[in-house]
Order: sequence, then structure tokens, then C-alpha cells
Amino acid sequence: MTEPLVTLADIEAAAGRLDGVVKRTPVDSSRTFAERCGADSVHLKLESLQRTGSFKIRGASNRIAQLSEEELDNGIVAASGGNHAQGVASAATAHGADATIVMPEVTPMAKIEATRGYGAEVVVHGEVYQQSYGRAMDIAEEKGATFVHPFNDRAVIAGQGTVGLEMVEAVPDVDTVVVAIGGGGLVSGIATAVKAQTDARVVGVQTEGCAHMSESLERDEVYERHSIDTITEGIAASKTEEYTFRHVSERVDDVVNVTDAEVTAAMALLAERSKLVTESAGAVALAALLGDYLDVTDETVAVPVCGANIDLTQFTDYVKAGLAELGRYRSVRVVVDDWPKSAGTVAETVENAGATVDELSRLPPRSGVDPGKTELAVTVEGSGSDHLDRVVGALDDAPGVVVSD
Repeated sequence: MTEPLVTLADIEAAAGRLDGVVKRTPVDSSRTFAERCGADSVHLKLESLQRTGSFKIRGASNRIAQLSEEELDNGIVAASGGNHAQGVASAATAHGADATIVMPEVTPMAKIEATRGYGAEVVVHGEVYQQSYGRAMDIAEEKGATFVHPFNDRAVIAGQGTVGLEMVEAVPDVDTVVVAIGGGGLVSGIATAVKAQTDARVVGVQTEGCAHMSESLERDEVYERHSIDTITEGIAASKTEEYTFRHVSERVDDVVNVTDAEVTAAMALLAERSKLVTESAGAVALAALLGDYLDVTDETVAVPVCGANIDLTQFTDYVKAGLAELGRYRSVRVVVDDWPKSAGTVAETVENAGATVDELSRLPPRSGVDPGKTELAVTVEGSGSDHLDRVVGALDDAPGVVVSD
């Protein structure tokens, strides 16, 4: 017998179980993002501020809350790139159950350590999620433990759907909801809650390097990618499953694919304009909204910012990449007559042009550069491409300085 799809009643029941367990995260309106995409208003549901740093604790807690004492005693197993892992670990600990989490080798150490911090045993195995999943299923069978799937589970989807329930309560006149897709649990739950209460459009988003859902919809069957190539490890599933695919097929209006570069630009703008630290997967939906993918002219738009679990060094690198994508961050090479005195001239010239020197370093000698001179690498942050063009021009005009590329 085919399992019925999740209902609004399932999500409302999950909301009751989660009351006092998860945060009711804020919804923040952004005039900046509305102006950039032409919408009347843009509302960000800040699941990045949720306990454990993402929405995943909702589905995990709803699933584990319904286990019997015997099932809890036998332990819990999961496979995850990080956020589901932390949600399961936290929920299992809250219910007095042991948890074993299998995580892919690409998982950032910050997520691995955080998962251990919530009380779980971590097993690092597999290059991609599907390999971790296979190992987790073996462990669950060996231990007689309950496997908590990150997305292909009725209780998990219902738990994630409480994000949509809260979004509709906060923004009842919403026209379009834009949601990141990994395996499809979040978009399935949100679409269920939104479609049951509004006429809003629901759009799913993946990055090009892990896009499987749009291909699945085109084929009208679950499609599995043979490789993953994306910075968004939090949604880097190679395929969905039949149950979540049915939800997406029936309740999601469209799926679009963005680039990693566009994701980093969204991360940079979230940090600058909304003062939010987000992981790459957490910015995917906003990347689609800010890119040339959706017509939301004069609409009311809601976007869950779904995670903030990221190593700070990696976050810094991605924000710089995002600024480069926005045309606000550039590296140039200059040749100077007098080292190190001319380094001061370079810095002063950049600052007088209204820009900021982020990095300045001396390069080793190379063919084509006068050995009596010194080549420097200068990384500059400005307000846009035109501004940085003027900065480069000012450097080329500075005494004793020549731009070499």
C-alpha cells in the first residue's frame, strides 16, 4: 500500500510536539533584497538561528518523539552531511537515547565536532551521502537500532513542515516561497503547509553541481546523479527518494538550479545587509531570488535561510568569493620601482580612491618582470566593478607603480 502524503494535520500535530523543543525563529523583512529582485517585500525565515544551527532539529525531534521506550533503548542511527546529524544527536540526547551518525568525508570538521558535542558517536565514511547512507543502514541492522532518515520519512517531513506553518502565520499574504532542496524533505514539508493554506507558488532550488530534482521532474521518475560538485555540502544529495519525489511532483511549482558563485554572492549580501552568518546551503534559495531565475515583480516573497553551520575560515573565503562575484573584490598585480617604500604608495593610492586593501604581498621573481623591480599582488575591495576599474587606473598612474595584469 502506498503511503499517503503528509497533510496539514500531520504538520500541526508536529508543531504541538515541538512546542518548547525548537525555537520559533524570527521572520526578518529585507527592503534591500526586495529592491534587488523587484518584489514588493522579501521575508527571511531565520532558521539559521534555530537550535543546532538549522531547521533539521524539527524533523529529527518529531520523529524521535514518537519512538517507543524499547526503540529508544536500542539506539538511533542516521546519515548526514551535518545539520541532520546535529538535529538527531540533540533530539536523541534529549530522549536519553544513544545516537550513531555516519557523515561523509567532505563534511566540515566544525559540523563533525558539533555533532559529537551533542552526544553522538560519529563515523566518517564515504565520499558522498549515498555511501554514508549505506554504511548507516548496515550499522542500524547490526545494532537493531532505529534509522532516522534525513528526508524520506513522514514524521521528518511533517517536522520540517512546521517551518512553512510559521512562515504562513507570519506572512499570510505570501505570493511565492523559495526553498533550497537537498533530498527534498524541507521543500516537501513547506510546500504541504503553504499549499494547504494559501495560493502561493512554491519554488525549489538546487545548485548545478548537485541538481537532481529538476531532472527527476523532467523524467517523471527519481534520477540519481553519478557525481557531486558543489560547495553546498549541506544539500549535496545525489538523488531524492520516491516518497519525497511524490510530494515535490504534486506540490512544488518549479525547481531551478543556481551556480556556486551565485550562492557565495548571496552569502556575502546576507552578511552585509542582514548581519547573518550562513552556510552555503543556507543561502541557496536567496541566490535564486537574487539571480535571473524568478519573476517576483511586486510580489510578497518568503525565503527560509535554513542553516548557519560553517567553519569561519571557510565562511570568510566564500564571502570574499561572493564579493568577487558581485564585482566588489579584485586581485591585481603591480610592479614597483622601490620595495618596500612603494608598498606604502600602493596602499595610499587605493585608500585615496575610496577602496580598501585586503591583502598585499610580495611575489617571487618571474620571467617578463624586470629583476630590478618588485612585483606585488594587491587584493582590493570596492563598491563595484566601475569603482575597482578606477582604482586600478589610479594605481597605474601612481609614481613608481605599473599594473602588470
